[in-house]
Amino acid sequence: MYLTLRTNFHSLRGFASSTGAATSQLPSIPSCDFEAPPYRGPSYERIVEIQKTRLTPNVTPYYRKPLLIHSGKMQWLFDHEGRKYLDMFGGIVTVSVGHCHPKVNAALSAQMETLWHTTNIYMHPKIHEYAERITQTMPGDLKRVYFVNSGSEANDLAMLMARLHTGNHEIVSFRNAYHGASPLTMGITAHSTWRFPLPGVSNGIIHAMNPDPYQGHWGGRYCRDSVAQTIRECECPADGATCAATDKYYHELEQIFRFSLPRGRVAGMFAESIQGVGGTVQYPKGYIAKAAKLVRANGGIFIADEVQSGFGRTGDHFWGFEGHGIIPDIVTCAKGIGNGFPIGAVITTPEIAQCLDRALHFNTYGGNPLASAVGIAVLDVIEEEELQKNSKIVGTQLLKGLLELQKKYEIIGDVRGKGLMIGVELVEDRTTRKPLSTPHVIEIWEKCKDIGVLLGRGGLNGNVFRIKPPMCINTHDVAFTLQALDHVLESQSTLW
Repeated sequence: MYLTLRTNFHSLRGFASSTGAATSQLPSIPSCDFEAPPYRGPSYERIVEIQKTRLTPNVTPYYRKPLLIHSGKMQWLFDHEGRKYLDMFGGIVTVSVGHCHPKVNAALSAQMETLWHTTNIYMHPKIHEYAERITQTMPGDLKRVYFVNSGSEANDLAMLMARLHTGNHEIVSFRNAYHGASPLTMGITAHSTWRFPLPGVSNGIIHAMNPDPYQGHWGGRYCRDSVAQTIRECECPADGATCAATDKYYHELEQIFRFSLPRGRVAGMFAESIQGVGGTVQYPKGYIAKAAKLVRANGGIFIADEVQSGFGRTGDHFWGFEGHGIIPDIVTCAKGIGNGFPIGAVITTPEIAQCLDRALHFNTYGGNPLASAVGIAVLDVIEEEELQKNSKIVGTQLLKGLLELQKKYEIIGDVRGKGLMIGVELVEDRTTRKPLSTPHVIEIWEKCKDIGVLLGRGGLNGNVFRIKPPMCINTHDVAFTLQALDHVLESQSTLW
């Protein structure tokens, strides 16, 4: 059953009236016309026991008392006790069009009744249909695709292709970037929390200064392509025609090419269009275009990681890199590509794709009939339900509401993002931008969950709320999220 809640652009009035006064009453969670089926699995206690004794210790669920989720519908999740939660994190930016979307479910079900799997030793129609559909969304000569199963696999293959195609070895990525956790992609991921002490992980990898207008050395109120700017002072003109921070960060990147790389011999550079795990970090305007030009001038190719920022999520464009005014040489994607079904892709030019013909390369499940059918349905839903447009309209309303909360609460140091890819950074001091202590962040996060709003956490210090919901959310959901945050921040305001 499809949820019948539709966008109501007047629903934020309740939030606007609540931000100026105490919010003693808990906000009411929006209604929906879906009733979750009864939970019939193992008891909560048994699940906890299995978690502790049968799964590896790195599998650690969110929250002090982890949720046992057993059902989902569109933007909603339901626990074993039947309680409803608004999923404002989208299964870690994975559920793009909605949990158990009826059209995607129907496509998967129909394909399951027809053909599960053959591998690509035989042709089957769905991989070819999907290859044509997804490459049609790409600009320029990005017309060849290789399907994999995850974002880590996609970036792993992109690293291989960059090195094969250019004949060079060194790869550049940003500090604070996350590109995967495989033995190869762990090297281009630049968070100490995601890196194991293994030999060779950083072989040929250089991490550039992260061009972060909020926490970085330079940046201010005119540097981002967003309705949400930093509150730092800025050297840039108010009209946004130029960006001083871009030039300074670019100068630092040039120094890496000058001192740390073989002259003219770089394989490539990876960049997320907006950093995801790192805390929804946006770069200064114009920086990525200049960086891509520098990489190509030195023999390399530019790889856009669209695992989290693609498929209309940023609102203005279908692909995040389009917001930077570039056409990459390779694009990697996963997560939202399958709405939760395991699929990823590497999309590139015919010239670069040719490098994979030098030896056998094979992925048993890449582009399988089930994944391809789901991928086609996801593209259909994004187009038919105008979810890119919804991301822009509803996401902009959410950003503006968060900016109002920032005026009210000093611990909101920064609000940033585009469309429905949003970050809220919590700080102890706005002047020093020192991160809010972990216990305080967790307390706010936990209490939002108790009200019924599920948020992600990111950034190196875990002090950034990552708000990246299914793109089907509406303004009722936005108002509820803002009211919940307002209520929690007000109730906790005496603790910091």
